[in-house]
Amino acid sequence: MGVIVLLLALLIGIALGLIGGGGSILTVPVLVYVAGISPTLATAYSLFIVGTTSLVGAMNNMRKQLVHVPTAIVFSIPSFIAVYCVRKYAVPLIPDPVFMLGQFVVTKNIFIMVFFAVIMLIAAISMLYDGQNKENTCLPDRRAEFTSPIGMGVQPIQFNYPLIILEGLVIGALTGFVGAGGGFLIIPALVMMAKLPMRLAIGTSLLIIATKSLIGFIGDVQNLSHQIDWLLLLSFSSMATVGIFLGGYFGRFVKASNLKKGFGWFVIVMAVYILTKELLHLNIK
Repeated sequence: MGVIVLLLALLIGIALGLIGGGGSILTVPVLVYVAGISPTLATAYSLFIVGTTSLVGAMNNMRKQLVHVPTAIVFSIPSFIAVYCVRKYAVPLIPDPVFMLGQFVVTKNIFIMVFFAVIMLIAAISMLYDGQNKENTCLPDRRAEFTSPIGMGVQPIQFNYPLIILEGLVIGALTGFVGAGGGFLIIPALVMMAKLPMRLAIGTSLLIIATKSLIGFIGDVQNLSHQIDWLLLLSFSSMATVGIFLGGYFGRFVKASNLKKGFGWFVIVMAVYILTKELLHLNIK
């Protein structure tokens, strides 16, 4: 079973490397249904895995001068405050059972997995929509405009601080609850609020995701340190990181838009499976 989990971690990393995001949405289902880890602990593990793999991607983009660090800092502050508070204080306070629906008892584990499946559906729809846009829109490669990893050469950015704070709090809370990176929300925000070109927004989002995910995981270390299997966690993260580099290599030979659409449909199937499995296992009072 451990070998299967590591192979799936490799596949998740390959998906991340091929399509530039989205693969981490499968981390929690793999940990819950294959590794047999509780949803609460699986979302904690996912934060560490998403954080480390995103950090690798961010460092690679910094080398290519495709990360705007000042923007990442402004967006990260409200986000990592929210994710830390959710993991440290909010998640432990979720009652078990959460509520009763008629004769059915909705446990904490079922509630987390159903909510996660809904987020998977949103992410999948976002990937499908993004794939259609990329077929119809030619985004210029403006990398030559950027002369340093911190964005020198970019026109001065006027931050809409109230909206950025609200966006950061919402994405941070979402990340803290389900353990997903939230790139499908961060990238549009960077494009619309900070006016970053798409390529720069993608690289910058990885740094934001890495920062808030790893800081959020600190809250779990404080609450769940005695439950964390560090060998599994580090092994899974290492295999996913290897997969990212393999995916980046394979991506030279395949069309990213087709991959993203195919992966989006696969995530939808997985989300429907999770919803079906969890709702069928509702406890009857």
